[in-house]
Amino acid sequence: MISKEMIRKNLMNCLDDTSFLNVPGFRKDKVRDTYDLGDSLILITTDRQSAFDRILANIPFKGQVLNQISAFWFENTSDIIRNHVIKIPDPNVTIGKKCKVFPVEFVVRAYLTGSTDTSAWVQYSQGIRDMCGNILPDGMKRNQKFEKPILTPSKKSALHDESVSATQIVDEGLIDKETWEYFQKIAFSLFARGTEIAARNGLILVDTKYEFGIDDKGEILLIDEIHTPDSSRYWIKETFESRLAEGKEPENVDKEFLRLWFREHCDPYKDEILPSAPDDLVIELSHRYIRLFEMITGKEFAVDGTHSVKERLQKNLNAYLI
Repeated sequence: MISKEMIRKNLMNCLDDTSFLNVPGFRKDKVRDTYDLGDSLILITTDRQSAFDRILANIPFKGQVLNQISAFWFENTSDIIRNHVIKIPDPNVTIGKKCKVFPVEFVVRAYLTGSTDTSAWVQYSQGIRDMCGNILPDGMKRNQKFEKPILTPSKKSALHDESVSATQIVDEGLIDKETWEYFQKIAFSLFARGTEIAARNGLILVDTKYEFGIDDKGEILLIDEIHTPDSSRYWIKETFESRLAEGKEPENVDKEFLRLWFREHCDPYKDEILPSAPDDLVIELSHRYIRLFEMITGKEFAVDGTHSVKERLQKNLNAYLI
């Protein structure tokens, strides 16, 4: 595993923008930059760190970790559902099949936790017991495991995703009933596979989200990302029970501690200007991302020390440049 000192040396070598690439069809999202090639997409995962619907910091190697973790999971779930991956020409890049995206995110949760306004724990602590059609009992505690995983879908929006129930999704015509039932089955199957592999590697897959699209041949594909520390929450299995008994937060290997830091130092939803995340916090998050990559995949994280990330990206995407 690379050292924190190496991460510190790369604080200024983050991929925060890719507009320097002369490729048509550019779209900038929170974390990913997308280039539309017609029947396929160049999906570049940057080092931008998003939470609370805004960018908090740039995290060295984060984009590479996310893209390569997704590649691992896409490969290890392809027997459950086919995915959009065509090629991975660079550690930060996936060439994916262009699809019409279903306007719903399929959020699967196994534990009552979270710190954002839309999280299960925050809603529960406010007295909400009907969570997207899942009726939760009174008396549950923070970070408690559900009897079985629940599906809490959200309707995609340009501003804020909106939690909805299965009934609302069907009634509003977002997805027909038969397709919804298929998605529900696939989402729980993917989560079960993720839970199994994570547990084998000393991790608890706490919650995650899935997205689906339909290609030009009418086939439904798994798209976007899967089981990354941006789309998922992971805890360390070995220490979970003891920390829960002591009233402590589970030991996590995701961005939750960064969310909590901003919660403690500002109002990340209302403050126009946010404080800068301390370097040590950024380095720690990068280190956790890399640790998670190695725990999940069983592979050593490798970096290209001969080029800056932007030089390497330009070199590996040369075939697509104008």
